[in-house]
This record gives sequence, structure tokens and C-alpha cells, in this order.
Amino acid sequence: MIKTLRIKDFIIIDELEIDFGRGFNVITGETGAGKSIIINAIDLAFGARANKELIQTGKNRAVIELTLELKEPLPQKIIEDYGIEDYGNELILSREITESGSRSRVNGALVTQDLIKNLREMFIDIHSQHMTYTYIQPKYHIKLLDSYGDLEHKKLLEEYKELFTNYQQVTKKLNELSNKSQIDEQQIEFLKFQINEIESAQIEDLEEDKKLEDELNVLSNAEKLKELTYSAYWTLYGEDGCILDALGKVKTSISKAAETDNSLCDYESDLINAQETLREISSNLRNYAEAMELDEQRMDEVSQRIDVLEKLKRKYGSTLEQVMESYDNFTKEYNSIEFSQDEIIELEKQKDELLIRMSSRAKVLSESRKQLAGHLSKVMTNQLEKLDMPKVRFEISINECEYCSDGFDSVEFLISTNISEAPKPLARIASGGEISRVMLAIKTIFAKADNIDTIIFDEIDTGISGNACQAVAQTISELAQSHQIISITHQPIIAAKSDRHFYVAKTQDGQTAVKVYNLNEENKIKAIAMLAAGEITEDSVKFAKQLING
Repeated sequence: MIKTLRIKDFIIIDELEIDFGRGFNVITGETGAGKSIIINAIDLAFGARANKELIQTGKNRAVIELTLELKEPLPQKIIEDYGIEDYGNELILSREITESGSRSRVNGALVTQDLIKNLREMFIDIHSQHMTYTYIQPKYHIKLLDSYGDLEHKKLLEEYKELFTNYQQVTKKLNELSNKSQIDEQQIEFLKFQINEIESAQIEDLEEDKKLEDELNVLSNAEKLKELTYSAYWTLYGEDGCILDALGKVKTSISKAAETDNSLCDYESDLINAQETLREISSNLRNYAEAMELDEQRMDEVSQRIDVLEKLKRKYGSTLEQVMESYDNFTKEYNSIEFSQDEIIELEKQKDELLIRMSSRAKVLSESRKQLAGHLSKVMTNQLEKLDMPKVRFEISINECEYCSDGFDSVEFLISTNISEAPKPLARIASGGEISRVMLAIKTIFAKADNIDTIIFDEIDTGISGNACQAVAQTISELAQSHQIISITHQPIIAAKSDRHFYVAKTQDGQTAVKVYNLNEENKIKAIAMLAAGEITEDSVKFAKQLING
């Protein structure tokens, strides 16, 4: 439960501290006095959206702090995961709002809004006019019905949600691959063509094109090369006065000279080596010239091969190495597309299997919901009858719809407040008082079904009076036996049932100020008298005492 609320520099509140108690805490005051600001502050401490406009004019920050008394300490895992100091059964939440943003702390440690959201779900339920609007919307009814279920029902729901999430993921991936596959059909054919074109060239030597160019150059100049090499041969060896003959005469002269001067022996040896080298060269030149013939067939073969390779280079790279790199890339891409086709088949299989499992789980979940709906309808009807709606009929309509994250059920709350009318959607209730009582009935039933300790009502009594008001007061009073209730009200009958009565007053003596008074018995009587009659008179005080004493 909330023990203490501290507010500083928040909207029009300079500084305020309220000590709440167990049971029924009621808040009254003139319209515009700041009652809802107190509820808003609690809401913010539990993670509601904050902005810098909430900071009091002229101040640089607003601070809200709540001290909670827990039924049992926070789970050890939360304490360890968030580095929170263990205060036992006490928890201190604070929210600081600045120009640049806001920060939340638990027992002094900075924490995430995710944790604050979890704590809100664990400890408190704030019912505002906005929440009333939310509750009457059909899309919210399935969540209400499911939250009424036991652990077995909630396990069914979680199992279905997991299957549905997996089904969505598989379906999304399958659609992406299928769409890609349709686009890839032409791409596959084109890749096949490119791969086959390069493969058919049977490139084994990445220098083949250069070697073929050299060979073609030789073949194209065969006659000229034959003529030049024969000429070189004859000059070296093949005619009188050739170079080798002249070299022989030089060698003979040096040999005779070496007989006289031994230092010339090295020249003689060099000349002998030169003769042998030139003989070998001349022999090779003669063989080359004799072998050199114009081979037009080979020229055609080489030219055609060069054309094939040049075509590939124009399309796939400037060198044969780049052509083969392109080939490797085409092969990898083709294989990946082929793999995608296999993956599509596997995903289709997974999708079918998930649909079967999901459908089976959804049917079981739907049956569980129908049982819950029957029970909840009876409990709601009984609770509404206690709230002075004797002819009420409350039903829960469950119809089949498309699969979604909640199953294939469409759930809607229906109500009839007149015996002559068939139940209609909750959203079509015309009376504000009837809506208020339906909301109170829902809160009362669900509060008993969960472990939330504190329930806050922001004007749950809108549009009711007389016997209905008395019934609402009695219901809240009964609920306060097991829960802490904090409620803003304008109804004296409801306020009279309170265990603590807080009066909010606003003064504007040069500066707006909000004060909250914890009324004693005497002042509580006066406050209720003012609510009842708009003034304190002998009759209104007497009436207030009668309400309090029941």
C-alpha cells in the first residue's frame, strides 16, 4: 500500500506530504482545487508520461516520491538485476522531472521505465476517466477476460502467443523468400547462361589470351620470319666468307700468336667458345627457318579462340583472371538462390506444422475463454445487482475471427439495464452512472482475482446518486476491507464511508498554493455537510453524522 506521497514543485504544488493509510482513503475538495494533481503525481511515480510543463513555474525540477509498504519484499532477482538496496517490506519510488527529461529511482537506485512498469502492474491500479474509455472499447475486452483466468488459462495463452509469434516470423520470412523467388526466376536463367558461357570456354590458363596473341603474331608473319632467319643462318654459316669462316681465320691467327705469347691463350679459348655458340645458333636458325611454314588452319583456330576469350573479357572482366572471378561470383549467387528454393520448401513445411499446432491451441484457448465468460458474466451480473442495477443482464459475446496474437476469438462485453431490451455493446451504454458502476464492478471483481494492493479511483461516482450512490459506497467500503482504496469523490454518501478523509484546498493570495488536510472526525463531518448541502448548517451537519454512523 502507499504509505506516504511527497510532492515538490509539481504543477501548482510547492511542497506537499500526504500520509495514506489502509482501507478507504477519500479525497474531496472544491472543483479545481488540485485533487486530480495528487492522482497524477502517483501516476507519474509509477511511470506515466512526463514533460517539462509539469514543473512549477520558476523552478528547474519537480520531484515526486512514494513510500510503499509491501505485503512481502521485492523478489530477490529484481533486487539483484537492478542493483536495488533491499529495504525489506518498504519500497521508495521517486521520479525527478527536469527540463531535459526525467529519471526514476527505486530505493535510491536509478532504474529503467520497464522496471517501473512491472512494479505498477504488481502493486497498483489507477482508474481514471481515460481508463473508463479504454475499458468500454471491445478490443480491450479480450484482455480483461484473459486476465480473469487462472494460471492454467494464462499458460494456454502464453503457449498460443509463442506459437503465433513463430508462425508470423516463418510467414514473413516465407513471403520475403517467395517474392524474391519470383523475381529470381529470370535471374536464375541469366545466371545459368553466364555460368555455361564461361564454363564452355574451358579456361585453364589465365595467361592463355596473351600466349595466343603472341602465337598469332608469329603465324601471321611466317614468310617474313622464314626469310629473316634463313638470311641470318647464311650470314653466320651458310656461304663463303660467312661469319664463322672469318671467325676461324681469326682463331688461327690468335693460336699462332699464342705460341709466342702465352697471355693470348685465353683469347684463343674464348674464340673457340664463340665458334661453338655461333654454330649452335646458326643450326637453330636453320631448323627454325625450315620448320616455319604458313599454317592457315592454325591461324584460324587461334583467331577463333582469341575471339571467344575477348568476348568473355568484354562481358565479364578486362582479364581472364577477372572473368574467372565473375564465374565464381555467379556460381555462388546461383547456389544461394537454389538454397533459397530449398529453404522455401522447408519454411512451407514449418508453416503448415505451426498452423496445425496453433489452431489446436487456439481451440483449447477458445473453450477456456467460453468457460471464463460464463463464470465472469454471472459474477458481473451479481456485482452489478449489488450496485443498484436489479434488472441488469451482463453477457460476454465470443465469436470466431481471423487468427491474431490473442487467438481466433473476438470478445465483447454486452449489457442490458432494462428487462425489455436485449444486451448491447458496453460502449453503447448511455448513462454515465451506469458506466461508472460497470467500471466499479469490473475493478472490484478483478481486484479480488489479482494481488494488487492499492486501487485508485478518480471520480468513479460520476453520474450516480440516491440508491445507486449508496450501493457504490457500500461496494467500495467492502473492497477496502482487503485493499487500500484511494478515491476522489463528490458524493457525501461515499465520503462518509472513508477511513481517512483528505480535504484539498487551493489559495491564491498573490501565489497559487495547494494544501491537503487530513481531517479529524469533527472536520470530516463539516466536509461531508458541505458536500451534501453546499454549506454547513445544523441540518447538513446532522445529515453528515447520520451518513457517517450509517
